[in-house]
Amino acid sequence: MSGLSRDMIIHPGETLREVMEDRNMSQQELAYRTGVTPKHISTVLNGEKNISSSFAKKLEYAFNIDAEFWMNLQADYDNELLEFNELNNISSEDVDIFKSLKTVLQFIYQNNIIPKFETLEEQILELRKYLNVSELNLIPNLVSSGAFRAQTSVSYDPYVLFAWQRICESLAEKIETEQLSQTDQITKLMEICPRIKELSLLPQEKFITKLQEYFSSCGIAFVIAPSFKGAPVQGYIKTAQDGKTTICMTFRQKRADIFWFTLFHEIAHFINGDSKQKFIDFESTENSRETKADIFAQNILIDKSAYQAFIKTNNFSLNSINSFSKKQNILPAILIGRLQKEKFLNWSDYSEQIKKYEIM
Repeated sequence: MSGLSRDMIIHPGETLREVMEDRNMSQQELAYRTGVTPKHISTVLNGEKNISSSFAKKLEYAFNIDAEFWMNLQADYDNELLEFNELNNISSEDVDIFKSLKTVLQFIYQNNIIPKFETLEEQILELRKYLNVSELNLIPNLVSSGAFRAQTSVSYDPYVLFAWQRICESLAEKIETEQLSQTDQITKLMEICPRIKELSLLPQEKFITKLQEYFSSCGIAFVIAPSFKGAPVQGYIKTAQDGKTTICMTFRQKRADIFWFTLFHEIAHFINGDSKQKFIDFESTENSRETKADIFAQNILIDKSAYQAFIKTNNFSLNSINSFSKKQNILPAILIGRLQKEKFLNWSDYSEQIKKYEIM
């Protein structure tokens, strides 16, 4: 496609002319053999009229060359002409949108999600195909029309958000999962939540692999997607028509406590039925659905009764935190993060412990 000019797009009439010359056949003779007028032959030879399926069949008899050959020539010509016209009719608005997605595109190209062509026009066409839109400037309509449930009170870039969501989907497409009903998915997920919690004690490279294994056994594709400016997203959940569910997360804030809390928060959304539509979970959003998911995440990570008893001791020394965390099978950073959020500790307290368990 690169460098294609209009003059390089050959109409099938040119091939017909070559075949006629090779057979030493005049336009008049071909007209007699095919039962069409000499004028019709002339318009095809001059590229003014296409080779129809019926004329292709007539040419098969006239030259003993399959009709499929002529129809394929016509189809190739039509496709090349369409691509040429698309390349030369890209709006300046689409160009500006494409350029604004620089960081997103950098990730896409580095990970070979789509090929990077030489020209800007070709790159825009390829991005349209990847995002499944005929023009990039249509994306805000998809976002605002409820193509996925997004809390509109949060400020975001619709183009970045839409691209991020598509990246989640394309990464999940590569993951094989068990085929389970949603009821069975929920049952199995609830059973393995304690094992998922224990993964927080593993190094990052190990717990990601294990998370994907555990979720796959529940019929869920679990992926980690990059965080982009303009998409302040905690997670993304979607259940497709075939029953395959995707849970996508980011390492947006790097803190281990936030990651593991958010993971169980997203699990809660799935259990509560929020994956029936595409559900994008933004940061800093508060409503009854979010509160319900928060409570689930808190109680899964740290036993409610044990936590209340720990708070009553009013002993938040590092030794006490480490001891309690060990009993709960969680990182000390997870407990520290909750104590900070609930103001039993200052945000600056034990910052070295928070940094020690950062997720990159």
